[in-house]
Amino acid sequence: MQVQNEVSKLNFYCIGLNYKKADVETRGNFSVSDTNQENIIKRAQEESIPSLLVISTCNRTELYGFAQHPFQLIKLLCEYTHGTVEEFEQVAYVHKNSNAISHLFKMGTGLDSQILGDFEIIGQLKNGFRLSKKFQMINPFMERLINAVIQASKRIKNETEISSGATSVSFASVQYILKNVEHISRKNILLFGTGKIGRNTCENLIKHTDNSHITLINRTKTKAEEVAGKFNLIVKDYANIQAEITQTDVLVVATGAQNPTISKNLIYSKKPLLILDLSVPRNVSDDVMELENVTLVHLDQLSQMTDETLMKRQEQVPHAEKIIEEIIAEFSAWLETRKFAPTIKALKTKLTLMRDKEINQYRKKNGDVDFSDAAIISDKMISKITSQIAFHLREEQHSADQDLALIQKIFQLQNS
Repeated sequence: MQVQNEVSKLNFYCIGLNYKKADVETRGNFSVSDTNQENIIKRAQEESIPSLLVISTCNRTELYGFAQHPFQLIKLLCEYTHGTVEEFEQVAYVHKNSNAISHLFKMGTGLDSQILGDFEIIGQLKNGFRLSKKFQMINPFMERLINAVIQASKRIKNETEISSGATSVSFASVQYILKNVEHISRKNILLFGTGKIGRNTCENLIKHTDNSHITLINRTKTKAEEVAGKFNLIVKDYANIQAEITQTDVLVVATGAQNPTISKNLIYSKKPLLILDLSVPRNVSDDVMELENVTLVHLDQLSQMTDETLMKRQEQVPHAEKIIEEIIAEFSAWLETRKFAPTIKALKTKLTLMRDKEINQYRKKNGDVDFSDAAIISDKMISKITSQIAFHLREEQHSADQDLALIQKIFQLQNS
């Protein structure tokens, strides 16, 4: 798939790291805050990068954009995170042009997710897309490509069973609780953090545990109250978190803090306490494991769970990949058409100028004659001619470059 000519001589790259080679701590070093997502996009503008998309989730951080060299994007990422270039090189990947496009489709449709079929990623892709558009950092290529990925995600969700059972980090955490905590409906559950993962976990807890002892705490209490209002749950002040932990059997931490918010200094109870840390970077200090009554489970441990539902999803992968192939083929055809567009436009302009020249010469010889009908007819003829040529170029892609060169030579065209 020809991509390079889309923006001068730049290539389309994906640079990033994910759960496959980077552990939670490393992913935390490269996690991009909302503020720094904007800062990366603004700096890219300053450096004349024509189009850029930033994705940062608990499982991955990726930049998609046009550049002369991938290091331009790598440098941007390291500048606005705690990661270094050396650390990036140890765990990262760089995809170029068609490989970058293929990776974006797999990522955006949940095929590359830590838990197969996790469709939360498409929402995060849309958020990144909206942010880049806000700063006018999405060119026609990227806009068409991301919309194609969104289309693929919808089709896979509707036409396959790869998303059945709501597989996600939040779902996996609830599965773990159900399997490892007896009489869960009678236990006290404390959810600290009400971002997207926190909200989804809360919903899954209510749906699957039949528990009426769920308490929410968030640094911003009003956000916790918004979530609690939907499910009729209890909300406590952040200042009371230590007292609440003392009464808790299961603590789910899903905050967006950059440093640990839970440590052993907050835990005074001697009864068994299960802590699930769903945050990236980690928000629970490892020192809690020094307490005999505490069991700490990190994000990556949850994501390694397999069950019959995940096996069924694996069976749906070939169907999902076929859908992706179809939509990539449609995108490739559009991209080929864009390659022809400058020449077709220049040819249309040239034929129109030739027509106008002939009409003017005729008027000089024969006086002021009304050529309005002739102009309409000739415009239609010009459109038919250029459309026929465009159709030929699309159908004969193996010789399209030679044919383009021939058309440009015959009509002495200069693409605008």
